[in-house]
Amino acid sequence: MKNLLGYCLTAMMLLTMACQPQPHDVSPSETLPDIFPDYVGVTVPVDIAPLNFSMSDDHADWLCVDVKGSKSGQLTVAGEEADFDLDEWHQLLAANKGGQLTVTVTARNNGQWTRYRPFVVYISSSPIDEWGVTYRRIAPGYSMYGLMGIWQRCLSTFEETPLLMNSQSPGMCVNCHTSCRTNPDQYVFHVRGAHGATVIHREGHTELLKAKNDTLGGSMVYPAWHPGGRYCAFSTNKTAQAFHMRNPKLIEVYDNASDIFIYDTKTHTILRDTLTMTSDWSENCPTFSADGRWLYFTTALQRTYPQDYQKQRYNLCRIAFDERTGKMGQQVDTLIRADAMQKSISWPRASYDGRYIMYTLSNYGYFSVWHPEADLWLLDLQTGESRSMDEINSPRSESLHQWSSNSRWFLFTSRRDDGLYTRLYFAAIGDDGKATKPFLLPQRHPKRYYRQLMDSYNTPDFTSRKIEVKSQELGEAIESDNRIKTHIH
Repeated sequence: MKNLLGYCLTAMMLLTMACQPQPHDVSPSETLPDIFPDYVGVTVPVDIAPLNFSMSDDHADWLCVDVKGSKSGQLTVAGEEADFDLDEWHQLLAANKGGQLTVTVTARNNGQWTRYRPFVVYISSSPIDEWGVTYRRIAPGYSMYGLMGIWQRCLSTFEETPLLMNSQSPGMCVNCHTSCRTNPDQYVFHVRGAHGATVIHREGHTELLKAKNDTLGGSMVYPAWHPGGRYCAFSTNKTAQAFHMRNPKLIEVYDNASDIFIYDTKTHTILRDTLTMTSDWSENCPTFSADGRWLYFTTALQRTYPQDYQKQRYNLCRIAFDERTGKMGQQVDTLIRADAMQKSISWPRASYDGRYIMYTLSNYGYFSVWHPEADLWLLDLQTGESRSMDEINSPRSESLHQWSSNSRWFLFTSRRDDGLYTRLYFAAIGDDGKATKPFLLPQRHPKRYYRQLMDSYNTPDFTSRKIEVKSQELGEAIESDNRIKTHIH
């Protein structure tokens, strides 16, 4: 019986293969295949999901793809797209860790078969060390928002699950999910709307803070955890937006005012400091150093808005922080005077190994997702040198970046594909501070997925494990009026 079943399966497989188009009269080409996503020459971690792809040209209706490992192993797939078996893919990558894959594509376009020049995918010897990523998915609207949510995605597979959808708290805007150094058991996010709240999950408990403190004059926005886990820095922003009539940027988002404070999760106390809460300057975008001894942030001289929106330019600064006392230092150091270059810095992110700060540089303002000129820059804290990451940047906006826990990888959002939607990209960084060619977050059917997806990826971060959330209970808690009041110190 077993032999008969085996014969039947073999016969079915042979019949299926016989029905598939077979390359014939193949024309060799010295050009590389134009594929989507562009995985030509990228470097990937050994545990990444299969790099499935299609030809960019929709007239190419069949592919035959052969993948050979530099150390061992081979994969061959055929179909309308390269759709690799999950287990076979991971076995091939594991066998070639630190090596490379050579990919040969033969494609049929308008009945003509072409075999393209092989390309290489490099398999890094440094893993990402994270289970996956979190992000908000939101339609890129201007004044109204519909269905949105915070999602998590496994990087080794195509599994994507929602953490919280605003349908579970109707009318709410959920945003800015931020973990403490990729820890899935400690995170914070903000909810705007009639039942607004700052949601903090820590030490197995979830607390909903009152969204706005009248003394601060704003909400707790743009969080950044101290590595010790007790403190979290926030900005409080009075955000406004304006629309251009004759400008390809369409929209401008700016702050009429903003300050930075530190929140003590143990005492529910907001720790203010006159050096980071000034009337003449707007402090924004906080982030702690790897050792927790410094709080980095951006600051811009207050202007008259919206008339002077193009003059809102942020510099990169830092102030000392003492974890034992919860107090900041006595002076603010300016690390980069971007305004002197007629530029503006936003979203500084310190690597967890203490070597770098990655930031976004644009012409003005800080809402860089709307700025096509926004690029990623890298500050080496050992040498003090700062440079444009030309190997990463594109003619369109790059922003909203974050480091992996081992600081060997980073992610960022980019509008390089169509200029409309921000997509999620990954790259490795070497000992020399140079980054590898970025690759798009893999999907099972990438061309179909990204064409049909009407959402942008927003505020992404790594997570070391899958996050366990009781979404229904959390939604009910947000719908309630039960809030913890914060105290001002």
